[in-house]
Amino acid sequence: MKLLIIRHAEPDYTIDSLTEKGWREAGYLAEMLEKQLGESARDGQVFFYKSPYGRANDTASVTLQKLGRTAEELPWLKEFDVFIDRPDDTTRKRIPWDWLPQDWTQDPLLYQADHWTENERIAASDVAKEYRNVTESFDALLAKHGYRREGRIYRAERPNHDTLVLFCHFGVSVVLLSHLWGVSPMPVWHGFCAQPSSVTTLVTEERREGIALFRMLAFGETTHLYINDEQPSFAARFCECNTDETRHD
Repeated sequence: MKLLIIRHAEPDYTIDSLTEKGWREAGYLAEMLEKQLGESARDGQVFFYKSPYGRANDTASVTLQKLGRTAEELPWLKEFDVFIDRPDDTTRKRIPWDWLPQDWTQDPLLYQADHWTENERIAASDVAKEYRNVTESFDALLAKHGYRREGRIYRAERPNHDTLVLFCHFGVSVVLLSHLWGVSPMPVWHGFCAQPSSVTTLVTEERREGIALFRMLAFGETTHLYINDEQPSFAARFCECNTDETRHD
Protein backbone atom coordinates (compact mmCIF):
# COMPACT_ATOMS: atom_id res chain seq x y z
CA MET A 1 0.00 0.00 0.00
CA LYS A 2 1.13 3.52 -0.72
CA LEU A 3 0.51 6.72 1.27
CA LEU A 4 0.61 10.19 -0.26
CA ILE A 5 0.62 12.87 2.45
CA ILE A 6 0.02 16.25 0.81
CA ARG A 7 0.43 19.63 2.46
CA HIS A 8 -2.05 22.26 1.32
CA ALA A 9 -0.90 24.86 -1.21
CA GLU A 10 0.23 28.37 -0.22
CA PRO A 11 -2.33 29.51 2.37
CA ASP A 12 -4.15 32.71 3.05
CA TYR A 13 -4.70 32.09 6.76
CA THR A 14 -6.93 35.15 7.11
CA ILE A 15 -9.67 33.41 5.13
CA ASP A 16 -8.52 29.79 5.59
CA SER A 17 -8.13 29.38 1.85
CA LEU A 18 -5.37 29.79 -0.74
CA THR A 19 -3.53 32.73 -2.19
CA GLU A 20 -3.51 33.32 -5.96
CA LYS A 21 -0.16 31.52 -6.03
CA GLY A 22 -1.66 28.74 -3.92
CA TRP A 23 -4.39 28.10 -6.48
CA ARG A 24 -1.71 27.83 -9.19
CA GLU A 25 0.20 25.36 -7.02
CA ALA A 26 -2.97 23.31 -6.48
CA GLY A 27 -3.50 23.21 -10.26
CA TYR A 28 0.03 21.98 -10.96
CA LEU A 29 -0.34 19.41 -8.18
CA ALA A 30 -3.57 18.13 -9.74
CA GLU A 31 -1.88 17.72 -13.11
CA MET A 32 0.92 15.73 -11.54
CA LEU A 33 -1.41 13.51 -9.53
CA GLU A 34 -3.54 12.81 -12.59
CA LYS A 35 -0.44 11.53 -14.40
CA GLN A 36 0.93 9.68 -11.39
CA LEU A 37 -2.27 7.97 -10.29
CA GLY A 38 -3.67 7.39 -13.77
CA GLU A 39 -6.65 5.15 -14.23
CA SER A 40 -6.21 3.63 -10.78
CA ALA A 41 -7.61 6.88 -9.36
CA ARG A 42 -10.83 6.30 -11.29
CA ASP A 43 -11.32 2.58 -10.75
CA GLY A 44 -11.36 2.53 -6.95
CA GLN A 45 -7.75 1.66 -6.13
CA VAL A 46 -7.08 5.17 -4.82
CA PHE A 47 -8.81 6.55 -1.73
CA PHE A 48 -8.94 10.26 -0.97
CA TYR A 49 -9.13 11.81 2.51
CA LYS A 50 -8.97 15.44 3.53
CA SER A 51 -8.74 17.79 6.49
CA PRO A 52 -11.85 19.82 7.38
CA TYR A 53 -9.87 23.07 7.12
CA GLY A 54 -10.52 25.30 4.12
CA ARG A 55 -6.96 25.52 2.80
CA ALA A 56 -6.67 21.73 2.60
CA ASN A 57 -10.19 21.40 1.18
CA ASP A 58 -9.43 23.94 -1.54
CA THR A 59 -6.15 22.24 -2.44
CA ALA A 60 -7.91 18.88 -2.68
CA SER A 61 -10.82 20.27 -4.69
CA VAL A 62 -8.73 20.90 -7.80
CA THR A 63 -7.42 17.32 -7.93
CA LEU A 64 -10.80 15.81 -7.09
CA GLN A 65 -12.55 17.78 -9.82
CA LYS A 66 -9.92 16.77 -12.37
CA LEU A 67 -10.26 13.09 -11.45
CA GLY A 68 -14.02 13.12 -10.96
CA ARG A 69 -13.68 11.91 -7.39
CA THR A 70 -14.73 12.91 -3.88
CA ALA A 71 -12.82 12.72 -0.62
CA GLU A 72 -13.88 11.68 2.86
CA GLU A 73 -13.38 14.43 5.41
CA LEU A 74 -11.59 13.26 8.56
CA PRO A 75 -11.71 15.61 11.58
CA TRP A 76 -8.37 14.38 12.95
CA LEU A 77 -6.57 15.39 9.74
CA LYS A 78 -6.96 19.03 10.73
CA GLU A 79 -3.82 20.93 11.58
CA PHE A 80 -2.22 19.85 14.86
CA ASP A 81 -3.03 23.21 16.41
CA VAL A 82 -2.62 22.37 20.06
CA PHE A 83 -0.78 25.11 21.96
CA ILE A 84 1.98 25.33 24.56
CA ASP A 85 3.59 28.03 26.67
CA ARG A 86 6.85 28.75 24.87
CA PRO A 87 9.64 29.75 27.29
CA ASP A 88 10.65 32.94 25.46
CA ASP A 89 7.13 34.30 24.88
CA THR A 90 4.73 34.96 27.73
CA THR A 91 2.30 36.99 25.63
CA ARG A 92 0.59 34.10 23.86
CA LYS A 93 0.64 30.34 23.44
CA ARG A 94 2.44 28.76 20.48
CA ILE A 95 2.17 25.63 18.38
CA PRO A 96 4.56 22.89 19.58
CA TRP A 97 6.68 22.88 16.41
CA ASP A 98 7.52 26.55 16.71
CA TRP A 99 10.09 26.72 19.52
CA LEU A 100 13.39 28.52 19.25
CA PRO A 101 16.17 25.92 18.78
CA GLN A 102 18.22 27.28 21.67
CA ASP A 103 15.32 26.35 23.96
CA TRP A 104 13.83 23.01 22.91
CA THR A 105 17.16 21.34 22.04
CA GLN A 106 18.27 21.68 25.68
CA ASP A 107 15.80 19.03 26.86
CA PRO A 108 16.92 15.45 26.04
CA LEU A 109 13.37 14.22 26.69
CA LEU A 110 12.14 15.91 23.52
CA TYR A 111 14.33 13.62 21.41
CA GLN A 112 12.98 10.42 22.93
CA ALA A 113 10.05 8.56 21.39
CA ASP A 114 8.69 7.31 24.71
CA HIS A 115 9.41 10.37 26.84
CA TRP A 116 8.98 13.54 24.77
CA THR A 117 5.54 14.19 26.27
CA GLU A 118 7.15 14.33 29.73
CA ASN A 119 8.70 17.70 28.91
CA GLU A 120 7.16 20.15 31.38
CA ARG A 121 5.62 22.40 28.73
CA ILE A 122 4.24 19.49 26.71
CA ALA A 123 2.92 17.83 29.87
CA ALA A 124 1.11 21.02 30.88
CA SER A 125 -0.76 21.12 27.56
CA ASP A 126 -3.16 18.89 25.59
CA VAL A 127 -0.45 17.86 23.12
CA ALA A 128 -0.15 14.26 24.33
CA LYS A 129 -3.92 13.79 24.36
CA GLU A 130 -4.30 15.10 20.82
CA TYR A 131 -1.28 13.11 19.62
CA ARG A 132 -2.97 9.91 20.84
CA ASN A 133 -6.24 10.92 19.21
CA VAL A 134 -4.56 11.51 15.85
CA THR A 135 -2.38 8.40 15.87
CA GLU A 136 -5.14 6.09 17.07
CA SER A 137 -7.45 7.45 14.37
CA PHE A 138 -4.69 7.02 11.79
CA ASP A 139 -4.17 3.40 12.84
CA ALA A 140 -7.92 2.79 12.56
CA LEU A 141 -7.81 4.10 8.98
CA LEU A 142 -4.85 1.87 8.10
CA ALA A 143 -6.61 -1.12 9.68
CA LYS A 144 -9.66 -0.38 7.55
CA HIS A 145 -7.39 -0.70 4.53
CA GLY A 146 -5.79 -3.96 5.65
CA TYR A 147 -2.82 -2.97 7.85
CA ARG A 148 -3.22 -3.37 11.62
CA ARG A 149 -0.77 -1.82 14.07
CA GLU A 150 1.01 -4.27 16.36
CA GLY A 151 3.71 -2.75 18.50
CA ARG A 152 5.92 -0.80 16.11
CA ILE A 153 5.06 -2.78 12.98
CA TYR A 154 1.89 -3.41 10.97
CA ARG A 155 0.26 -6.75 10.35
CA ALA A 156 -0.60 -7.01 6.67
CA GLU A 157 -3.97 -8.69 7.12
CA ARG A 158 -5.09 -7.78 3.59
CA PRO A 159 -1.94 -6.84 1.63
CA ASN A 160 -2.74 -4.60 -1.31
CA HIS A 161 -1.46 -2.04 -3.81
CA ASP A 162 -4.04 0.62 -2.98
CA THR A 163 -3.06 4.27 -2.57
CA LEU A 164 -4.33 6.53 0.23
CA VAL A 165 -4.10 10.26 -0.53
CA LEU A 166 -4.27 12.54 2.51
CA PHE A 167 -4.72 16.29 1.94
CA CYS A 168 -3.71 17.91 5.21
CA HIS A 169 -1.10 20.10 6.94
CA PHE A 170 2.55 20.13 7.98
CA GLY A 171 2.10 19.75 11.74
CA VAL A 172 -0.26 16.79 11.57
CA SER A 173 1.71 15.12 8.78
CA VAL A 174 4.75 15.00 11.07
CA VAL A 175 2.59 13.43 13.77
CA LEU A 176 1.71 10.67 11.31
CA LEU A 177 5.33 10.19 10.23
CA SER A 178 6.67 10.10 13.77
CA HIS A 179 4.09 7.45 14.65
CA LEU A 180 4.94 5.31 11.64
CA TRP A 181 8.65 5.50 12.46
CA GLY A 182 8.37 5.28 16.25
CA VAL A 183 10.26 8.52 16.90
CA SER A 184 9.62 11.80 18.71
CA PRO A 185 7.95 14.36 16.43
CA MET A 186 10.07 17.21 17.83
CA PRO A 187 13.25 16.74 15.72
CA VAL A 188 11.07 16.05 12.66
CA TRP A 189 8.89 19.14 13.21
CA HIS A 190 11.98 21.32 13.54
CA GLY A 191 14.41 19.58 11.19
CA PHE A 192 12.20 18.97 8.15
CA CYS A 193 10.21 21.38 6.01
CA ALA A 194 7.29 20.33 3.82
CA GLN A 195 6.65 23.31 1.55
CA PRO A 196 3.12 24.20 0.45
CA SER A 197 1.57 21.71 -2.03
CA SER A 198 4.43 19.26 -1.46
CA VAL A 199 3.94 15.50 -1.55
CA THR A 200 5.44 12.97 0.87
CA THR A 201 5.30 9.37 -0.33
CA LEU A 202 5.52 6.19 1.74
CA VAL A 203 5.08 2.59 0.70
CA THR A 204 4.76 -0.63 2.67
CA GLU A 205 7.53 -3.21 2.60
CA GLU A 206 6.43 -6.75 3.45
CA ARG A 207 9.76 -8.62 3.45
CA ARG A 208 8.24 -11.44 5.51
CA GLU A 209 4.65 -12.50 4.98
CA GLY A 210 2.24 -10.51 7.11
CA ILE A 211 4.81 -8.10 8.57
CA ALA A 212 4.85 -4.61 7.07
CA LEU A 213 6.74 -1.39 7.64
CA PHE A 214 6.09 1.96 5.96
CA ARG A 215 9.17 3.32 4.20
CA MET A 216 9.46 6.85 2.84
CA LEU A 217 10.31 7.22 -0.85
CA ALA A 218 10.17 11.02 -0.94
CA PHE A 219 9.60 13.84 1.51
CA GLY A 220 8.09 17.19 0.60
CA GLU A 221 8.42 16.68 -3.16
CA THR A 222 7.69 19.79 -5.29
CA THR A 223 8.58 18.58 -8.78
CA HIS A 224 5.17 19.71 -10.04
CA LEU A 225 6.15 23.29 -9.25
CA TYR A 226 9.61 23.29 -10.81
CA ILE A 227 8.49 21.79 -14.11
CA ASN A 228 6.01 24.66 -14.37
CA ASP A 229 8.61 27.32 -13.45
CA GLU A 230 6.80 28.00 -10.18
CA GLN A 231 9.07 28.59 -7.20
CA PRO A 232 7.99 26.86 -3.97
CA SER A 233 6.40 29.18 -1.45
CA PHE A 234 8.51 30.56 1.40
CA ALA A 235 5.47 30.24 3.66
CA ALA A 236 6.86 27.13 5.36
CA ARG A 237 10.27 28.58 6.19
CA PHE A 238 12.14 31.06 8.35
CA CYS A 239 14.98 33.36 7.29
CA GLU A 240 18.07 31.60 5.95
CA CYS A 241 20.32 34.29 7.47
CA ASN A 242 19.23 36.59 10.27
CA THR A 243 19.99 39.64 8.12
CA ASP A 244 17.58 38.47 5.40
CA GLU A 245 14.35 40.36 4.87
CA THR A 246 12.29 37.19 5.14
CA ARG A 247 10.22 35.68 7.94
CA HIS A 248 12.00 35.65 11.32
CA ASP A 249 9.16 34.59 13.62
